[in-house]
Amino acid sequence: MLRRIFSLASGRFAFAVLVVIALLAIFGPLLAPHDPLATSAGTLAPPSGDHWLGTDNLGRDVFSRLLSGSRISVLGSLEVALTALVVGAIPGILSVYLGRVFEWLTLRLADTLVALPFLLFAVAVTALLGNGITQAMLVTGVLVSPLFYRVARAATLSVARSQYVEAALISGASLGWIVRRHVWVKVLPPIAVAFAQTVGVGFIVVSSLSFLGIGVQPPAPTWGGLLASDLGFLGYQPWAPFVPALLIMITVWACNVLADAIRDVSGEAGRALLNNRKVRANQIAAGGAS
Repeated sequence: MLRRIFSLASGRFAFAVLVVIALLAIFGPLLAPHDPLATSAGTLAPPSGDHWLGTDNLGRDVFSRLLSGSRISVLGSLEVALTALVVGAIPGILSVYLGRVFEWLTLRLADTLVALPFLLFAVAVTALLGNGITQAMLVTGVLVSPLFYRVARAATLSVARSQYVEAALISGASLGWIVRRHVWVKVLPPIAVAFAQTVGVGFIVVSSLSFLGIGVQPPAPTWGGLLASDLGFLGYQPWAPFVPALLIMITVWACNVLADAIRDVSGEAGRALLNNRKVRANQIAAGGAS
């Protein structure tokens, strides 16, 4: 699938952007030129050689805080996506095979979770369990899980009654073997699309909660928290919110573009796309030879 994704210019670009964001999350805190929590007398200083993006209202280096805050933002979004994947995809696949009672219960639970506003519910749970990013992201992942449930269930239904699956059941194959050997191959592409989209959703949730001061205790830096603090001093630094807002927008946009690329190259549409490209390449080569 990676080869098909890289055959699209949009897929290559989105993947490259997300790799850069991942590298920022891994090495950003180590590459910060200043202590992101250290204050100084030079408050609201403009960009300079020592402070590439200036300083905030407490004299802290903004560039260092952006690099340091990338890890929390990325890990929080991945926590949302992974939680939603585990909670949603596994019951979605099993609902096709474990009988009508399990199917009815999981469908009703998914409908209930869809009706809950996940951002507001995450705020409420954080208020009850304590101000921490982990519990907020776990709750958000559970509330987003119906997306994976429906995608996995629909993909499983498309192959559950196929002849080769029925033949495997008649021959005595176990449910786990059938899921691993036949079902998972069909379910993986739509789940990959949903996962890429959910990472973007998780990034918005992390940024929104940290913007509101929920989940991450100040003075720990996050991109949403930097955006919130910069908005209070627009009269002194009108350019300050641009960089954290741009990073958030680019990351979410790259996740959505990658999801579109995975959708375009998966299944029959992906095979048709590659076949058309091969035909055009052969035609061009034949024309050049003649």
